[in-house]
Amino acid sequence: MRIFFSVGEPSGDLHGSNLIRHLRDANPDFEFVGFGGPKMKAAGCELIYDLTQMAVMFLSKVIANLRFFFGLVDQADDYFANNKVDAVVLIDYPGFNWHIAKKAKARGIPVYYYGVPQVWAWAPWRVRKIRKYVDHVLCKLPFEKKWFEDRKCKATYVGHPYFDQLQSQSWDLQFLKEAGTELMLGKKKLVLLLPGSRDQEVENNLPILIEAADRIAVQQPDTSFAIACYKDEHLAAAQTMLDQRDDASANIKLYSDRTPELMKAATVCMACSGSVSLELLYHRKPTVIVYKLKWMYMVAQSILMRTQFITLTNLMATDDIRKRTWAPSNPDVDQVVMPEYMTTGSPADRMANNVVNWLSNPESMDENVQQLESLARQYAKPGATKRAAEYLLETLGVQSVPIVQDTLAETVPRDAA
Repeated sequence: MRIFFSVGEPSGDLHGSNLIRHLRDANPDFEFVGFGGPKMKAAGCELIYDLTQMAVMFLSKVIANLRFFFGLVDQADDYFANNKVDAVVLIDYPGFNWHIAKKAKARGIPVYYYGVPQVWAWAPWRVRKIRKYVDHVLCKLPFEKKWFEDRKCKATYVGHPYFDQLQSQSWDLQFLKEAGTELMLGKKKLVLLLPGSRDQEVENNLPILIEAADRIAVQQPDTSFAIACYKDEHLAAAQTMLDQRDDASANIKLYSDRTPELMKAATVCMACSGSVSLELLYHRKPTVIVYKLKWMYMVAQSILMRTQFITLTNLMATDDIRKRTWAPSNPDVDQVVMPEYMTTGSPADRMANNVVNWLSNPESMDENVQQLESLARQYAKPGATKRAAEYLLETLGVQSVPIVQDTLAETVPRDAA
């Protein structure tokens, strides 16, 4: 049994590697080949090309390399033509993977999309491609199954593989013990700032987070603050932003590569929008979300976005993602599980108000934690990789040994903020 993988993002490389390990544990005779990254290679996938090294390209560079990408598509098609392939598994990277799906479908190879693109949010018309070229949609989010089934796609909900990795996450308890005095400064509450992992995210969003922290410090003097930087380069940028403040009310500590420990210690968090919201849900941390855009992107967002919220955790909490489409003036953004602000300006006041409300009102804090607890019990559970592997085995008619739940050699990066 040979499965061809096509994966283009580092996160997909992680999820693909864990899926490969589960499938290999279930049936050691499986062979894996295709496009992926170093983690998939370590798990036993024969790489035709490491596609993850192209994941950080800007649009202009992608356009300049179109011939190269289409060359990879041709390589995949040649492989399909000259080798027996029993299934194709796609993860993320839709612009490229549509072409892989089309080639596989033309040769009668069943196509599985594990973690299907969020066409329901941006491009619902693209469901036609999924209906035409994808045989099985493996959904990460609970509402996706019905959305795709309503549009005549075969879909099953397996859950989000991110929670599998979080189950295996560890903390440096010695760091927490040693840094406790320095971190808390004798204060009772910690507000953690999570500015994101990309340079542009930090540049756009960290000034807003710092501004909100200063406003919180004025109203909640018994509060300490910390910034969890993704990499050392972000430390210098963050320090510059702190030094340039006009009103430095908050004493904010800087850390790199300590996101899990800081998140564990935090009372409340303020974060740049991204998959970190799932980690914060997993840990039941009251959180305010922000994402700053340039005005041209904001206009496009307002026109194209088809969902009520931008944050995955808030989308999980709603029973109808399209009950009201997103708008900057949507009053519900203050009332959801994780208040969220996508903006061209600075929502620091509104963000600070949410945090101050939680810190000064134990009932409000408890209510939010209970909302997170209820949502986490439903959806923030490990097992997505196991369920995805079992679905593949069942639909391919493969006999297997029982899959052990904790077969996870790769875990979520410590700095996945």
